[in-house]
Parts: sequence; C-alpha cells; structure tokens
Amino acid sequence: MATNITWHPSLSRAERNALRRQRGYTIWFTGLSASGKSTIATALEQHLLHLGLAAYRLDGDNVRFGLNRDLGFSEIDRNENIRRIAEVAKLFADSSTIALTSFISPYRADRKIARDLHVSASHNGGDDSIPFIEVYVEIPVEVAEKRDPKGLYKKARAGEIKDFTGVSAPYEEPENPEIRLRTDQLSVEESVAEIVRYLESQGLLKRCAEEGA
Repeated sequence: MATNITWHPSLSRAERNALRRQRGYTIWFTGLSASGKSTIATALEQHLLHLGLAAYRLDGDNVRFGLNRDLGFSEIDRNENIRRIAEVAKLFADSSTIALTSFISPYRADRKIARDLHVSASHNGGDDSIPFIEVYVEIPVEVAEKRDPKGLYKKARAGEIKDFTGVSAPYEEPENPEIRLRTDQLSVEESVAEIVRYLESQGLLKRCAEEGA
C-alpha cells in the first residue's frame, strides 16, 4: 500500500442510513458452479427492489468482463478476484445499499478476509460494523454436474478447463454460514424466502428513521 495517502472523512454511515432510510450490508453467496447462486441472488435482488430497498448484484462472471478482466483462475488470481469484490461490496454496503455477491469463492481464508473487511469497516468512531451474511448454496457435486448449464463440468472432466472447482481444484465448505441452502431440495422461491426470514429476524429489512439509523 502507498504510504503518501490520507483517509478523508465523509458522512458517517449512520447519517447515510438515515437519509436513505435503509441499512447497507453484504449478502455473500458461495458454492459450486451450477449450485444456483446467481439465480437465487437475482431473484432476491428483485424482491428487495420491490420492497423499495436499494440492492445491487455483483456476479462472478460479469465482473470478469470489466473490473477483473485481467485475472485468470489460478489460486493467486482467485484470491485477488475475491479481495477486489469484497472491497467493492463493502463500498456498496457503506453507501447504504444491499450488496449481493454471487461467487464460487472456494477458499475459507478469502471469505474470512471479505468478512473481516466488513467487520472492521469503521473510519468513524460512531459507525457500527457492516453486516456480512454468508449464504452457503450447498449442492452435491454430482447434482451440479448433472445440471451443468454452461457445459463447464464436461469440459473440466475432459481436461479442457484447468483448476475447475469441484473437479480439479478444491472447494472449502463454510463452517458457520449465517444461511445454508440445499438447492437440490429447495426451489428458488423457497431459497429466497429462507433468506428473507433471516433478514427479518435480524431487523435488516426495517426502514431507518429519518432522525437516525
């Protein structure tokens, strides 16, 4: 990190929350390819927008067309991919927007870095940490391979794709995710309902009062 830089204070997060009348946080979807991460995240984003809440989805494939176009799929590049997205999600959440991230994010250490960024995201003594909700979209690899909507598992088994998670690269399951969805047993609608119930239980769908968050 450069040493000749200075952090410039801005509005507190509490002030932003009050003005926008909602609290920002990150919902981090993790799981194998073809587990349903993006499908569920898209449906949840639509539901939140219908509730009048500002939300934005960051998709694992989509960001590689722009922000992360210089990264491949080696372990080092995967680490950097998740680091960048964690920082972007934190910025969205800090702006009182609900950030939805759908990334395989196979390594526990990288997901911990993403969580810790949110926990420690206070540059103002009056700000709380930013909520980070890890959603493990769980599915047996055999079921994911049968789905294989992009044909990636088939290519990985044929040796055409290297470092493919679940085939030639590891996936480290979350140990204590806030939410666990078995998408071989739940529909998209049921999965969204599970997440909404959790958000309601944590008071994260409540409108912030204008006089304070």
